[in-house]
Amino acid sequence: MTNLPPEDRLATHSVENQPGPMPPPDLWGGDAPLRAAVAAQGGDGAALAEAAARLGTAEARADGEEARRDAPRLVLFDRGGRRLDEVRFAPGYHNLMQAGAEAGYAAVAWEGRPGGHVTHAAMVYLLSQVEPGVCCPLTMTYAGVPALQADPTLAETWVPRLTARAYDPAMAPVGEKRAATLGMAMTEKQGGSDVRANTTRAERDGDLWRLTGHKWFCSAPMSDGFLTLAQTDRGLSCFLVPRWLEGGRNAIRLQRLKDKLGNRANASAEIEYQGAVAHLLGEEGQGVRTIIRMVHHTRLDTAMAPAGLMRAALIEALWWVEGRRAFQRRLIDQPLMRAVLADLALDWEGALAAGLRAARAFDGADEGERALARIAVALAKYVSNKRAVPVIGEAMEVLGGMGYVEDTPLPMLYREAPLNGIWEGSGNVICLDILRTLAREPLAAEALDAELDAAKGSEPAYDTALDAHRARWPDRPPESEARWFAESLGSLFAASMLIRTAPEAVAAGYAQSRLGAPRGLMPGAVAGLDEGAILGRLAQG
Repeated sequence: MTNLPPEDRLATHSVENQPGPMPPPDLWGGDAPLRAAVAAQGGDGAALAEAAARLGTAEARADGEEARRDAPRLVLFDRGGRRLDEVRFAPGYHNLMQAGAEAGYAAVAWEGRPGGHVTHAAMVYLLSQVEPGVCCPLTMTYAGVPALQADPTLAETWVPRLTARAYDPAMAPVGEKRAATLGMAMTEKQGGSDVRANTTRAERDGDLWRLTGHKWFCSAPMSDGFLTLAQTDRGLSCFLVPRWLEGGRNAIRLQRLKDKLGNRANASAEIEYQGAVAHLLGEEGQGVRTIIRMVHHTRLDTAMAPAGLMRAALIEALWWVEGRRAFQRRLIDQPLMRAVLADLALDWEGALAAGLRAARAFDGADEGERALARIAVALAKYVSNKRAVPVIGEAMEVLGGMGYVEDTPLPMLYREAPLNGIWEGSGNVICLDILRTLAREPLAAEALDAELDAAKGSEPAYDTALDAHRARWPDRPPESEARWFAESLGSLFAASMLIRTAPEAVAAGYAQSRLGAPRGLMPGAVAGLDEGAILGRLAQG
């Protein structure tokens, strides 16, 4: 079939100075910083090139658009009034779930290959540029594996299906499926992040347990199982709640779907356990210690996703400014526009570098790397997500009114921008976790200091900022300064990675503009950047 171009000679005017739709970007070959960072951190470039080839197609993008347009629908009853408690999704959602699962999104970190977590994190970055809503169930499936290892019997059944490179949406007990997905349900109305205030009760029923209570947020409610927290006589405990039982449905009642700002392709629900069958996971009374293994790994993905969202927004902005003219010049040739885009691109570069270094720490076999993972992922999550909102907002403004309409992906990206900063620990929670980690785990502080010291001697702005940080906070800060401390430390961590892995223009630009040189508060209110070199890294190719 011949694809005829649209009409640009209309009855009242001609369509001019309007860049056409951006072709699907080459998610791997067109992203030089990603390729370099993956190589530096030991990821599997061949696997990522293959995943990018599938996720970056026009068909995949159409699937994402369909998944958002035909949002998940709650179906509580059949026509006769029998309970279903199901969520129905558009075909595009299932197509992307299958593509992500088969690429190894949830599996590659657990297959024993070198750089598995780095490769996984890079897949988060790739899929976040296509349809971020699909990332949530795949992320929880990936992150549930270490938590399930607390029970070898449960792990024997569940882990092979969570790590299968397949997607099986059938409503059937896990033992009858070739692949499974995992969700999480912790949050309750009265406590929020304070999960120790949870009131859901668990009562023993032979070798199993029965859960009764309400969960205010349950993401991906059609998952095959959920890790959840409930109170027993010995305190807050962790449970695995299967979605489907032999011969029937578990007593998990969906109350409503959340009407969220963004992440529309992914269903989030309020649920009730009405005597739901559950398996105790880990020691009774040690629920937080058990489930934190899952939370720790989901945080890696929430630290990585903002880099992908920023990349998606910035390449749209670059496409626009290269194809549109104003005041007799292309927008890309105008000095102020170049300053804005180059400044924004540095935040993306920092987020990418910090996220993949945190992922490498997850791959580490020694205690130092494991300790670094705990602090690095929190720093990357905090700083990168705080930067994502203004970066994507400015990218939208680059397109003007066109960026504000749904014909472009900018509104979707903007709605998505705050999400990863809220889930798995909002800003204050993460900053306080950073202080606790440094207080309780001296090895984490030592490992982080070693990372920061390894970058000294190349960029004077970095060295000055590092000395100033340590002079200001020779020990941990007071709680009221936790955000300032985390921002400073997280920016230093990102700069240390760029100094060691990125070209001079990027490393020097980030260090000078983020670590104390005089500048304004707004994006683009900066001087002295090598804009050509920085924007060349953003360009496709």
